Amino acid sequence: MTAHDRSLHRPKGGLLGWLGLGQRAAAASATDEPPPPAAGRDRREALRQRTLEEIASFLTYHQLEVTVQTLTIAHNYLSGADPQLARLIDRQVQARKPVTIDWIEDVLSRSERSDELAMLTQLMQRLEASIEEFGKTSQDAQRATSDYNSALAEHVTELEQVTAAGAVISELATIAKVMLKRTRDIERQMVRSEAQTRALKRRLAETRRSAEEDHLTGLPNRRAFEVRYEEEYRQAFAAAEPLCVAFCDIDNFKRINDHHGHDAGDRVLKLVAESLSRISNDSCHVARHGGEEFVVLLRDVTPGDAFERLDKLRASLAERRLVNRATDVPFGQITFSAGIADVFAFPDRRAALKAADAALYRAKQGGRNRIEMAEPGDLAPAE
Repeated sequence: MTAHDRSLHRPKGGLLGWLGLGQRAAAASATDEPPPPAAGRDRREALRQRTLEEIASFLTYHQLEVTVQTLTIAHNYLSGADPQLARLIDRQVQARKPVTIDWIEDVLSRSERSDELAMLTQLMQRLEASIEEFGKTSQDAQRATSDYNSALAEHVTELEQVTAAGAVISELATIAKVMLKRTRDIERQMVRSEAQTRALKRRLAETRRSAEEDHLTGLPNRRAFEVRYEEEYRQAFAAAEPLCVAFCDIDNFKRINDHHGHDAGDRVLKLVAESLSRISNDSCHVARHGGEEFVVLLRDVTPGDAFERLDKLRASLAERRLVNRATDVPFGQITFSAGIADVFAFPDRRAALKAADAALYRAKQGGRNRIEMAEPGDLAPAE
C-alpha cells in the first residue's frame, strides 16, 4: 500500500474536530487551487496539518478508537518511523484482513518479546565474556599456586633435614608446613571453581541455543537469522560472492488449522521445516521467520540456482498426499509459495528482504504453489 493509497480516505468531521483540524480542513477543501508557497513556520504548519489529516484518515478508515496508542501507531505507520510495523499493516491490508485493536496489541506484544530476546542475547554475551575472563584468571591462579606448592614443599624438606640450626629453623619448618597445607587447600578450591566455570559455560551455551531456536520446528528463529544474515552479507560482499534470500510461506495454512486443528497445523509446520532443512548446509541457512513463514539464505549461489533448488523442493512437497494420522482425514496437497531476491541487486540487505517479501506476495496473488523472483520494481517509490 502506497502513501497515496493511505491518504485516499478522508476522515469524518468529528475526528478532525477532535484533532483541532475541523475549520482548517474545511477551508482547505473550499478551493481546488493549491495554497501559495509558505516559508519557514508556514511550511511546518502545513506539513503538520497534512500529517494530522492523514492520521485522522487512517483511524477513521480502520474504525479505530482515538487513543494515545492508536495515534502513535498511525504516525509511525504513515511517517515510516517503524518500517516493520508498516510492513505488517500493509500485509494485513493486502490480505483483506481488518486492522483492529486486538491485532495491533498482538503485534506490539510480539515486538516486545523480540526486544526482550535481543536484550537477553546481549546480556548472555556479556556474561560469557566475564566467565571466559574468570576462567583464564582461575587457570593462571591454579598454575601459580601449583608452582608455589612445589617450590615450598622442596624447601620444607630441606629445612627438616637441617637439625643443627636449632629451634628457629624448626619453627620456620612448622610455619612452612602450615602454609603449604593452606596453599594446597586453595589449589583444590581453584580446581573446583574451574570445573564450575566450565559447567556454567555449558549451561549458558545451551541457554543461548534455546533462545535462538524455534521450539516447534527446531530451526533457528528470526533473531538467529538476523544475526546470520548480517554476518553472511558482510562476508559475501567482501568475497564478491552472490547472496540470495527467500521468503517461503505455506499456502492456505489457516484452512489447515480450521479444518484439522492447531495440533495438525503444527505437524504440517514441522513437515515443511524438515523439507526445507534438507537443502540446508554451510552455504544455505533456513530459519522460521514467524507463523507459517520461513526464510532461506543462500550464500555463493546464483539466483538461477537458488530458484532451481527451491522450485525442486516445492514440486517434491506438492506431489505428496498427506493424511492427518490423528483422524485419518487427508490433508490434501500441502504447498508453499516463495519469493527470491538477489541481495546485491538491491541497495542494502533490508531492501532485499522487502523485495523478496513483495515477490512472495506476487506468488500468492498468481495462484500460490509457485516461486517468483524479486524485480527492481518491487522497490519502486510510492506515488
